[in-house]
This record gives sequence, structure tokens and C-alpha cells, in this order.
Amino acid sequence: MLKLIFCIRKREDLTEEEFFDYWLNSHGALVASHATAMNIRRYVQSHASERDLGQMITSGRGMEVPGFDGIAEIWWDSREDLVSALATQEGQAANAILVEDEARFIDLARSTIFFATEHPVFES
Repeated sequence: MLKLIFCIRKREDLTEEEFFDYWLNSHGALVASHATAMNIRRYVQSHASERDLGQMITSGRGMEVPGFDGIAEIWWDSREDLVSALATQEGQAANAILVEDEARFIDLARSTIFFATEHPVFES
């Protein structure tokens, strides 16, 4: 499996309510509608909550960078599945639509994307 992690900060001109509503209901539906073209296996949004608790924990560690408003996780079965989707006209069009929509609610300059490999340590 290949997993993309998108650490997201909302645009400053949006309220938290507007941001989370758009991300979940509009953008989420848009991603779902293009999942086949993009060969996406799974898509999960994690919205920031308990901000006071988060601030307490981060400040106790000396962290000074502001937290993200959420993360999106996108899974493909393999790197090849993502690359092959982006090699098709349909996949390129879907990707362009998603990127254009992201600019409607995400502060792209203050957000970041990386790929990750999970290493489960324990589960109870």
C-alpha cells in the first residue's frame, strides 16, 4: 500500500465551520466521485478537535509551529496504481479538478504533503 498524508491548514478567510463543512461535504464527495479515475483505494479525513488539549501537549514539548486543521489520508494499492492513474487523460483531469477545488478551502502555501509507510507497533 502507498499512503499520501496531506497536512492541511484552512484558508484564513474561512471560519472553522465553513472549512470543515466544505472539506467533508463538498470536497469529500468530489474525491469520492473521482476515486476510480485516480485508482484511490481509501480516503480518510481527520479534522482537528480538542484544540485546548492539543495546545497543552504541544507547548509542554516546546513546539512552536502552529498545528494543522486536519489531515487527509489517501491510499493506493501501490505506487504503480497512482502513477498509472496520473498517466491517463481521465486521471490527469480528475487530479486537476481536485487541485483546483483544494484551493477553495486550503491554504496550500502553509500545508504540506508527504508519502508514508505504516509500521504498526501495537494495537490493543
